[in-house]
Formats: sequence, structure tokens, C-alpha cells
Amino acid sequence: MNKLVKSLMNDNLIPLKPYESARRLFSGGQDWLNANESPYASDYQIDSENFNRYPSCQPTAVVESYARYAGVHTDQVLVTRGADEGIELLIRTFCTPGKSNVLICPPTYGMYAISAETCDVGVRQVPLNDDFSLDVDGICAQQDVNLLFICSPNNPTGTRVAAADIERVLSHFADSALVVVDEAYIEFDDGDAWAARLDEFDNLVILRTLSKAFGLAGLRCGFTLASGDIIRSLMKVIAPYPIPEPVAQIAAQALSDEGVTRVNVQVKKLNLLRNTLQEELAQRAGITLVGDITANFVLFHFADCEALMAFLVENGMLIRNQSKQHNLQNCLRATVGNEDQNARLLSLIDQFIEQKGVSA
Repeated sequence: MNKLVKSLMNDNLIPLKPYESARRLFSGGQDWLNANESPYASDYQIDSENFNRYPSCQPTAVVESYARYAGVHTDQVLVTRGADEGIELLIRTFCTPGKSNVLICPPTYGMYAISAETCDVGVRQVPLNDDFSLDVDGICAQQDVNLLFICSPNNPTGTRVAAADIERVLSHFADSALVVVDEAYIEFDDGDAWAARLDEFDNLVILRTLSKAFGLAGLRCGFTLASGDIIRSLMKVIAPYPIPEPVAQIAAQALSDEGVTRVNVQVKKLNLLRNTLQEELAQRAGITLVGDITANFVLFHFADCEALMAFLVENGMLIRNQSKQHNLQNCLRATVGNEDQNARLLSLIDQFIEQKGVSA
């Protein structure tokens, strides 16, 4: 880093490392099973007639469609550039740099901490219990936090957070902090959704996305669901034109009755494929399943995970090493792909186990 850049950069940014996204970690691969993307792509129609005009800040068709899909009021919906922008907007709106704190429960999604750190906001940590349940007593013992991030289903453990635990946290922080429930994977575990309870808890915020079950990761379209007061506050800091016109058009089509029906069919198929992949992995020597499977990935432990990971990468099969996460030493996470991708992953694992002579 040259002297000028270092002298001008915010002090809190100098020690930070950027989030290691799937595309940053690897520049190429034959099978991408490391970013929890859907293996299914759909066709959409684009009308370019208004591309010469700035888009709407909050496209009506998208807001109305998602409100109908989630079962909430339109004034409880904010469309964002992926759920990641929702995380950043919440921190920028409800935290004061150098003074406020957020709370996270590792192992969990890395962008909560990174977004806070880039805004010079403190990060408190209350790790999940050994069974990956919330340490509710530890959370409620925390003071001076503005936002709490709870991922359910949790990435990367694939575990559902018990409703009673979230209720207790919401009640405890009712007058002091917002509780953000990240439901990026909720379509794979729709019986646990919190949108219907927005009117019950004024401090409840929900993050959603079209990146996972809807198969639109390349679109970068997410949603923040919350009370009208919270949404109006977020509107103070959101960019003037956050949703490009092509994104709005595709999102509205994806949220049509036809689009939602298609997603429901794909989710059912992926859940079956996920269950099969889990069962197959469990039969491999040296592999121990970790967490649960309420999302579109499987987490597993393998003692020589670094060597296995290198072998898979060498053969164009990309999954995600989670060993740096709290309490996940030697753990790998594999996204559920289509039948051929899952079969190839298992075949490569078999080849590695045979070469290394791994025993049960």
C-alpha cells in the first residue's frame, strides 16, 4: 500500500481483509458447489424501451409482488441490491461509527462482521452452542448493542434456530435493539418463516433474497422486511437508484404466480437431492456430517480436509472450506447441485479416499 493511500484510508479499514467470496477464492472451475447457488437457470424477457431513464428507487411491481409472496404489507418491504445491502443499510442507519456495536453468533455468515467493521462499528460475539443452537443466556447478557444478527437457516451449519429462542431474544431487546433474522435460505425450510410475525414485534427485521432458491444470484436482488418506521428510516440512506431496470423486470417475473410455482418445484427437487447427498456422504469413510440440512448445502467433517479440498479444486470441483469458522475445524460445505454435479462430487471424494487409503 503506497503512502498516500495509507494516509488517506480510514484507520479502521487498514487491518481489514475483504470477504472471501466464492468468485474471489477461485477464478475457474467446472462445477461450482461453493456459493450455495441454485443449479437451475430460467429464461426471462427484457424490455429495453426505458433503459435511457433512471429506474425507480423502489419498483412498484417488485415491492407489490414480494409483499404478496411474503404475506406482508407493501410498506414493510424494501428492495435492495442483494440481502448484503440490507445488512449494510441497517448498520449505517442504526449504528453510530466508533460508538455502536452489533452482535453476531458464529459460526455464521461473514458479511455481518465485515459490514460492521467497514463502518467502524464494534462486533460482539456470542458463539453458538456446541449443537449450534443459540446461546440465549449469553446473548441476553450483552448490553450496548444496536443490532443482533441471527441467521436461520444458518449458513454454514444448515441449522434452524428455535422459534422460542428468537422470541426470547426479541422480547429481551424489545426496547433496546433490532433483531435481524436472515432468511436467505427460508424457501428450503419455509415452515420456520418469521414474516407473519412482523406486526407482533416492533424490533424484528427479516432479510430475504432471490439469490438462492429463486436461482438469481447474478441479479443481486434482496429484500428487507420490517415495520414501516424501520423501512422509512432505511430509505434515508439507500442509494437513489439501487435497483437497475433489468433487475426489476426479471424480479417481477420471478415473483409472478408462474415464477413462484417453478421455484417451489425446484426447491422440492433440491431438497430431495440434498437428502440423498447427505445420505451418500455419510457412507464415505472418514466423513462425519455436521449440523443439519435445512438449507441447500451439506456440511461435513473430514480430518484431511485441506488435501481433499486441493484435490477437488485440481479436478474443477469447487466446494467451500469452513475450517476458519468457529468450532468448524476440518469442515467442508458442499452446495447441492444437480444430479450430475452431486454424482461427480461423490466420485471425486471416492477417488481421493481410495488414493489415500482412508478407513472408516
